Amino acid sequence: MKLETHIPFHPRIPACGHRVVRWLAGLLTACVVLISAQSPEPASLDRKARPTTDADEAFLEDLQARALLFFLEHSDPQTGLTRDRAPADGARSQSPASIAATGFALTAWCIGDYRGWISHEETLARTLKALRFIHDEVDHERGWIYHYINVQTGRRMWCSEASTIDTALFLKGALMAREYLNDPEVTRLVNAIYARIDWSWALNGGSTLTHGWRPETGFLKYRWDSYSELLGMYLLGLGAPSNALPAESWNAWKRTPVVTYGSHTFIQCAPLFTHQFAHAWFDFRGRRDDHADYWRNSVDATLAQREWCADNAATFAHWSRNMWGVTASDSARGYVAWGGPQESPTKIDGTLVPCAPAGSLPFAPRECLKALQEMRKIGGPGIWQRYGFVDAFNPTTGWIAKDVIAIDVGISLLMAENMRSGFVWRYFMRAPEVNRGMAVAGFRDLKPVYPVGLKVVAAGN
Repeated sequence: MKLETHIPFHPRIPACGHRVVRWLAGLLTACVVLISAQSPEPASLDRKARPTTDADEAFLEDLQARALLFFLEHSDPQTGLTRDRAPADGARSQSPASIAATGFALTAWCIGDYRGWISHEETLARTLKALRFIHDEVDHERGWIYHYINVQTGRRMWCSEASTIDTALFLKGALMAREYLNDPEVTRLVNAIYARIDWSWALNGGSTLTHGWRPETGFLKYRWDSYSELLGMYLLGLGAPSNALPAESWNAWKRTPVVTYGSHTFIQCAPLFTHQFAHAWFDFRGRRDDHADYWRNSVDATLAQREWCADNAATFAHWSRNMWGVTASDSARGYVAWGGPQESPTKIDGTLVPCAPAGSLPFAPRECLKALQEMRKIGGPGIWQRYGFVDAFNPTTGWIAKDVIAIDVGISLLMAENMRSGFVWRYFMRAPEVNRGMAVAGFRDLKPVYPVGLKVVAAGN
């Protein structure tokens, strides 16, 4: 299938239990809407209307519980910091902590509490431990936290940058914990960490945020100036309590290239995670700004990649419309920021990445569930280990990743929960800073307005 590019492509690599909710009956056949309950208990779906079967629900429960186990076992018991990656079989990790991984952990623990998998007391204790240590001990520059840090000391590691995007991912998790736990000390710590971030400084005299800063060389030369996982970062900057981004920064980054693949037209960024990470916390359903409907954009990007994988089935064994998904991941030749549809298919080698469909579960539930279940069936026990799926595998060559990566496990966990209950969206979107940021960016309701809760978009066959 031909990829039509309307605007020239500019290549870049992204930085990278009681249940109470029931399905509403009588809605349009084009979509199924799950109404979010205000109860803190997990939601169930009416058997006749829900997009999942009992077997699907059991699969998702297992996927999520295993993902949570990663964040429980690989967050330091003394500091609360979460390691960047770990062996898929549960062996001890030697990886440093990642501040983005810790952001995913803060939300993962809330999900565990909500689902009844860990106690509320443990969730609060883990959250406070991490927030206290980050507030008091972890290296940062004007509030921007280093990408990789020593899990025991909080010191910067690997000459990593004070990272804008990774700090923002952490901040999303912190805000989620603040809104869900509603604890005075959690609130105080999160507010202090948020307030010390100097958003204006990170512009470095420009109209867009830089990727980060190193003490040896200063600001990195790259900027967040093109569509990617940047949506949430800019919105948090616009809504910040101090040193906030100017409103003009929202319009300063490019929403290009716009491409059409089959029947799907969308803003292209090849790795699928770039269409997922902001949506793990921000609820873009039924809202748009002057530029785009970002929810619809992610739906189309997801379904286009499904078609693209199917169109490459003759090249790669087992690729199909039921076995698809490529995003930045480990590979036989190291970590690769790949995806598709893209203009250079020679970059791919047949590797599939389970967090690609898992991270898109709310966008195309049936298609993504089918892909995940097919992966588990074809890949066998080698790709399904202690924390669920390994990071990536190649059904063409037989290669299987040895590790899981925290942010990939995290996006799978969060988006599975959003598909099932809308839990993360419901609490995160209560944050006044989030709503202020979206208001400054000019978001408005679409007509008709989606009901509160999960909107399952009717996708292709």
